[in-house]
Amino acid sequence: MKKIYSFTLFSIAVVGLLLSSCKKPLDVTPKDTIEQAQALNTSKDVQAALVGAYSDLGNANFYGGGPFLMSDFLANTNAIVWTGTFEGLTQLINKAIINSNGFVEDVWLNGYKTINDVNNVISAVDKVDAADQARVGGEAKFIRGSVYFDLVRVFGKAYNDGSPATNLGVPIVLTPTTAITTASYVSRSTVAAVYQQVIKDLTDAEASLPESNGFFATKYTAAAMLARVYLQMGDYNNALNAANRVIASGDYQLASTFAKAFPTVQTLGDPAQPGSNTVEDIFAMQVTNLTGVNNFNTYYASSSYGGRGDASIDPDWIDATYETGDARKDFFYDDGDLFTSKFADQYGNVAIIRLAEMYLIRAEANVRLSTAVGATPLEDLAVIRGRAGLTTTSATLADILLERTREFAFEGFSLNDAKRTQTNIGSVAWNSTALIFPIPQRELDANKNLVQNTGY
Repeated sequence: MKKIYSFTLFSIAVVGLLLSSCKKPLDVTPKDTIEQAQALNTSKDVQAALVGAYSDLGNANFYGGGPFLMSDFLANTNAIVWTGTFEGLTQLINKAIINSNGFVEDVWLNGYKTINDVNNVISAVDKVDAADQARVGGEAKFIRGSVYFDLVRVFGKAYNDGSPATNLGVPIVLTPTTAITTASYVSRSTVAAVYQQVIKDLTDAEASLPESNGFFATKYTAAAMLARVYLQMGDYNNALNAANRVIASGDYQLASTFAKAFPTVQTLGDPAQPGSNTVEDIFAMQVTNLTGVNNFNTYYASSSYGGRGDASIDPDWIDATYETGDARKDFFYDDGDLFTSKFADQYGNVAIIRLAEMYLIRAEANVRLSTAVGATPLEDLAVIRGRAGLTTTSATLADILLERTREFAFEGFSLNDAKRTQTNIGSVAWNSTALIFPIPQRELDANKNLVQNTGY
């Protein structure tokens, strides 16, 4: 009989270390395994496993904020003032990552743990009640596609850097890993192959998911992620159409003020309930005082608001980036140093996709294609700038890209925007190998089929 193991993909070296430390053979049934038939035998079992996958997705090392923070740190030149003591994060700030960086390892491990979670769900989706099968399968594929997208963006070259058909991305694994054998030694797939899998999963998810699903993934959550994927690829037609589907749905609306797009503590003057989604959130990871972690708060918030205060914001960068009268310029607080108010609630949900992004994707794609699908670029840009208290007189590509910087500062967009627009980061070239995560050394030691990235 097959068993489901709680091992993380590629963890061979760790297993070997544990076994070699035993002085006599094990003669008891392992306590960390259960029979597959017992684990996912009913609809309730599979749906509980799906909730567990969401929990792993929202881990601090993944959609709890980890890779987004790390991308911000790699892209930083003069915005973030880093005073932290974690060597692994200091390496990112300095753009000098080593292949044993523990933060990078955690992103890889948590990503593949989440993938294995949903592979188990997908493999057992036929056990789900007929009325829920499409939704459960769609949610699982949304999670898998999203995880692969964010893994390939940090561990592989950018889609527009050379040939995605030959550049190496990350391993694609679509079936549950139930035992660690030589069959687990998969190779890295190409960047193009990973993106193709991402698009397939997200397209299937959009077709399968309902329009409303509480705070879990919906049809429009999948469409919004597709818009982000296509934009990263430079496929502006598909990016435009996906973003337009989300906006046209009418299921989301911009918060009435920029501050209300973020659930912040009452002392900062925002009436949003801490821990709740805002009307603008297309998808957010749920955080309470009992479960979930907002890793943005950990580093971007001062100690007075539950954080470490390691990453404050340079006031000169604020003055140089925002116009006078821009409400976003005032969305910082002084607690000895300046900190972004976006993450001042320790238990605020982690916004993964906001409606503002869809407006700016549609505006950018329309500008690049010389079209006006859904709205003109000027109209879409005016929506975002108007909420910030600004007028809009032009909507060039440069205007829209600058607005992305202002709107999404410190939300993890800067590195991938720099790569897709081929914008150097200070003196570091946009396609420098220093801006790509190394494949963790312990994964290379465990799986000889893996190949390290250039420069490590």
